[in-house]
Amino acid sequence: SNTTPGKNNLNEELYDFYTKWEGVKYKLGGETKNGIDCSGFIRKAFEEKFALEMPRTATLQSQVGKEVNKDELEMGDLVFFHTGKTKHVGIYIENGKFMHASTKIGVTISDLDNSYFVKNYWKAQRIIE
Repeated sequence: SNTTPGKNNLNEELYDFYTKWEGVKYKLGGETKNGIDCSGFIRKAFEEKFALEMPRTATLQSQVGKEVNKDELEMGDLVFFHTGKTKHVGIYIENGKFMHASTKIGVTISDLDNSYFVKNYWKAQRIIE
């Protein structure tokens, strides 16, 4: 895969962001350390690490950037899932993993090949070229 300094730096930036938020509990509509939802987590990460203003909902975030295939995912791509009547979003990191604000366990890292996420996978969007 592409190992330009940019992507390497992206790696560090995203993990740095993750360590600050790891374990913060899920709260619908939340955008603070007292509770954050999946799209709020995306907004914070992109604002803090890339100075990018992202829309507030997962549905709107799914319309930003360009769609990429699941087998071409790169660090920083957004991965989207259909979960009940709402959409769920996370940030792909590498090796089939993504970071997200999980409704059950808060900010965590999960595997895309977990059966739940396989079954509910919707699409991926590349925001950062």
